[in-house]
Amino acid sequence: MTDEIYYTALEIYDSQTGDEFSWEKYIKWSKLTQLKELVSLDGLLNGLAFKPDFDSKDDWNYIVTDGEMITLFFNSIDYVLGKVKGLNYFNLLAVIKEPNKEKAELETDFEFVGYDLIERGGDISALTNCGGFDETFLPTDLNEYGLISDIDKAKKIQMELPINNPAEHHADCYLYEVWRHKKIGRKTA
Repeated sequence: MTDEIYYTALEIYDSQTGDEFSWEKYIKWSKLTQLKELVSLDGLLNGLAFKPDFDSKDDWNYIVTDGEMITLFFNSIDYVLGKVKGLNYFNLLAVIKEPNKEKAELETDFEFVGYDLIERGGDISALTNCGGFDETFLPTDLNEYGLISDIDKAKKIQMELPINNPAEHHADCYLYEVWRHKKIGRKTA
């Protein structure tokens, strides 16, 4: 796997933006009391901030697929930025699927926020949207964004999840390195 960088703009989920599944209920259910904001690649908790035009041949030039599945990722930051024009509050993310080494060297406008584990063939995070896998990792193993900060720990969890949970399809995951833009889409005080 190469360290190809993909981009996305996802909705923000924190104490200010929780709607259908309120922030307080989520924190209680997930036991992630250390969260200040969920910066997950989970498509249910942090949905895509815009809708691609699936009828447009142009949009298909930028949509990243995984086999036959459409992902939340795009191969051009300019495409994503064009789609979020007019939006004020979202997470502009750069992600690397199955990184070869710890922390890519991205431009200084992005900050590393952690590693996520997303089910193969889906968009559910094993870290933040599966009710916990306490035999493999604990809620306290996640950082303030609901991610794993250390690549070795993330790879160990990725390897152990399917071993400890062979009947759970959410346990077979891809590892993603996640970077967030420091300014674009961020709420200003």
